[in-house]
Amino acid sequence: MIIIDTSIWVEFFKNRQPFYNKITTLLEENQIYALECIFAELMQGALNIRERHIIYEYWLNLPKPEVENLLIKAGIESGKNKWISKGIGLIDSVIILSARETLSKIWTLDKKIKNILKKEEIFE
Repeated sequence: MIIIDTSIWVEFFKNRQPFYNKITTLLEENQIYALECIFAELMQGALNIRERHIIYEYWLNLPKPEVENLLIKAGIESGKNKWISKGIGLIDSVIILSARETLSKIWTLDKKIKNILKKEEIFE
């Protein structure tokens, strides 16, 4: 499974290549996990009700990873590894921990996240 970071979703919703085609394929193959914090960021940046509706429809229809105590675990992991000093906030910590707990890969443009991840945790 793949967790797509906000930066990649934005490119998809703007119909930019190669993001649009790759995500469309992953959607057809049911390979994408939706994280609430990512879709909340997308909703925050939506310009109008039409965009919010489209984002919400994706949110409703994508599978979600089931990780108990995700925020607490992400906070603990971040604290242990001093991620905040590396520019990794709580939302990014949630994304990283979600991927690790579900053995998923992360697709992101964020260099700070990529610096924390192992090579095999990155989707290219």
